[in-house]
Amino acid sequence: MPGFTIDQERLQDKTKLFLRVSYATSIISILFGAICYFILHVTQIIPFLLVAFGIINLINLQYFKVHKQILPTFNISSVIGLISAFVVTLYSGGIQSSFIFMLPLIGFGGFVNSSKYGRNYFNLIYVLICLLFTQTIPSLRVTENVVPEEYFGTFSFLSILISVYLLGNTFGKSLLKTYNALYTSKKNMAIQVHEKENLLKEVHHRVKNNLQTVSSLLSLQSRNIENGPMKGLLKGTQNRVIAMAMVHEMLYMRNDISHIEYKSYVQELSEYLIRSIKGIENSIVLNIEIPNIKLGIDTAIPLGLLINEALTNALKYGIEGDDSGEIHIKLQKDPAKQNCYILEIGDNGKGFPDTVNYKNTKSLGLKLIHNLTRQLRGSIERDHSKKGTNYIIQFQEISQQLNQTL
Repeated sequence: MPGFTIDQERLQDKTKLFLRVSYATSIISILFGAICYFILHVTQIIPFLLVAFGIINLINLQYFKVHKQILPTFNISSVIGLISAFVVTLYSGGIQSSFIFMLPLIGFGGFVNSSKYGRNYFNLIYVLICLLFTQTIPSLRVTENVVPEEYFGTFSFLSILISVYLLGNTFGKSLLKTYNALYTSKKNMAIQVHEKENLLKEVHHRVKNNLQTVSSLLSLQSRNIENGPMKGLLKGTQNRVIAMAMVHEMLYMRNDISHIEYKSYVQELSEYLIRSIKGIENSIVLNIEIPNIKLGIDTAIPLGLLINEALTNALKYGIEGDDSGEIHIKLQKDPAKQNCYILEIGDNGKGFPDTVNYKNTKSLGLKLIHNLTRQLRGSIERDHSKKGTNYIIQFQEISQQLNQTL
């Protein structure tokens, strides 16, 4: 899996960074201990502790090759590193010792390798620094500076030099390399996402063109048929194809290729159906109440087909001939349920008897309305409080690919 591979690579990079820094720290610690003893004439605790830390840490790193568990190796190195740095700081001037910079370096290293443990080590470092500060109070002081006064400047100079070296040549280089790798990876991913978006737009564009071709073929076929049931059937099928084509057209024409602004879609579809069925000069009033709602393609297409059928029935059978009439469409989120919507759609035409339903009628449009409602995992009921044919449809937003057939 791609995500698993990326996580594994990051873990390997962190492991390599930790091992590189730990080996460098161990060797530097042993060398610094030798310098303190033989050159700076520090003969108490500090050189022995530095050498001991370096040797123990090297043993810990060698043992890692056996058990291959980076977490215990990291914790052992960090704990003995904190103890050693704290004690060396304590016996080299306390809060005034330049070796104190090693404490936040250890916390920083922990944060690079593990943000969780890094935060814990930083919290512990705060406590240790406070303890070091207590040594400035004469009544609480328990240690003395064991670094000879004439070599204290050299000791400070070497301590700062080691801190800067570890920060720049180990953490710094590794972090810069990691940053460059992440930047390159992010840039490549952005390019890939852009290419995929263009590809998806092209797919929607091609689907829309293919559906328009089907619509044109149906239109040509209907011209060779005299007025009658077959001509009406072909026209209805053509409108359904156009309803689907409009969804794909809006998806490739906008920046968001996964959702469409449904108000503009319903507006365009409704105006097309009114012109197609009633002509350009008509007496139909269209009222649309839809807020800023965006729906995915798996919801937009079946809902668009449902609206197409409801409007077609209203324009053909509810509002007869050239009579004036009103069509209203209201879509809103269901405040009681998450990812659910309520659609109110209807006309003020003559309506049809309550005895007629999708089970006992031969009307394909009425059957499609109910079947599409089921596909949207919703429910449908007639609103008898209004004149004409009006529906209240509650449905869910479909997040996966359509897997049902009408």
